[in-house]
Amino acid sequence: MAGEELKYVIALGCLNLNNVHRVRTLLETYGSAERAWFETAGDYKAEALAHAERELEFIARHGINTWYYKDSDYPYRLQNCPDAPVLLFGKGNLNFNEGKFVSIVGTRGATERGKELTRRLVLDLAKLIPNVTIVSGLAYGIDVAAHRAALEAGLPTIIVPAHGLDRVYPATHRQVAVEALAQGGILTEYPSETEPERLNFVARNRIVAGLADAVVVVESKIKGGSLITASLANDYNRNVYTFPGRPGDVNAQGCNALIKNQRAALIEDAEDLILDMQWEAKQLAVQTEIEDLFADMDDLERKLLQSLRNAEEGKLVNELVAETTETYSQVASALMMLEMNGFVKALPGSIYRAMR
Repeated sequence: MAGEELKYVIALGCLNLNNVHRVRTLLETYGSAERAWFETAGDYKAEALAHAERELEFIARHGINTWYYKDSDYPYRLQNCPDAPVLLFGKGNLNFNEGKFVSIVGTRGATERGKELTRRLVLDLAKLIPNVTIVSGLAYGIDVAAHRAALEAGLPTIIVPAHGLDRVYPATHRQVAVEALAQGGILTEYPSETEPERLNFVARNRIVAGLADAVVVVESKIKGGSLITASLANDYNRNVYTFPGRPGDVNAQGCNALIKNQRAALIEDAEDLILDMQWEAKQLAVQTEIEDLFADMDDLERKLLQSLRNAEEGKLVNELVAETTETYSQVASALMMLEMNGFVKALPGSIYRAMR
């Protein structure tokens, strides 16, 4: 898109922030952004145009890429959404139109179980699907856990913030954002100087949903942004999945409601998602791998793992000792071996929980 036309597209966006339908209507009515700009009244046109001119300089100075909603390289999944952004700004190694896209969202107040479910889902997807991209919003909790797991697995990951590319929010996740630029990137509809305001977070959820083939809600309270993302994904005819939780668990209430209301399918692992999506997996070898390792365990390790698998919240070491005829030292040593192989996780208070 030529510089002048791009300037007026940005200016229209600044004048009508979070009102993509109005911007689309203006563009369709007048045929070009420049004409729409001069034919449209507005109280803050001078400020919006000045912002657009600064944005062009920002784009040139920082090597920002832009995608117009009618361009052939605009993300095709998002292009099919009626409220897709007119213009996207991005930085990094972004490739929207190859491979599978999975968006992973959830509560900011994630539990250790939720973070581990997220990590295991991403790591197993990396083993089974050769070309999968993980999308999320960099928020505390499940979002950043998904990005970190993708980076660990060597998968592309796309961050969708609720602000411009001149900042990172929350600032504590800056290093994750920097690393993501090499393996994916950052994508936003907001020009620089846009603050991370509440309404922007709600609006950006449609990008997280629209970019994906499948959306996974890991943990959610009965109300929250991840449920908005799930609802949008339903509207866009995307497959939505979630992990079930124990009744009464605050962080499981939203997930259980999605399942109960048939707004999401229940999954327990990456294989469930892959099979339901009818994706061709590189190899469905996760269970075989587990069984091979299980065969190498001694009797005490097998007994401890089975006991922990039957206890969703985990067990104290002393409880496990009481269930066996072994000493505390022998049980602790067996638990350490199970933890090293990724079968259990040690939690504060001498509690262990089965992870697979």
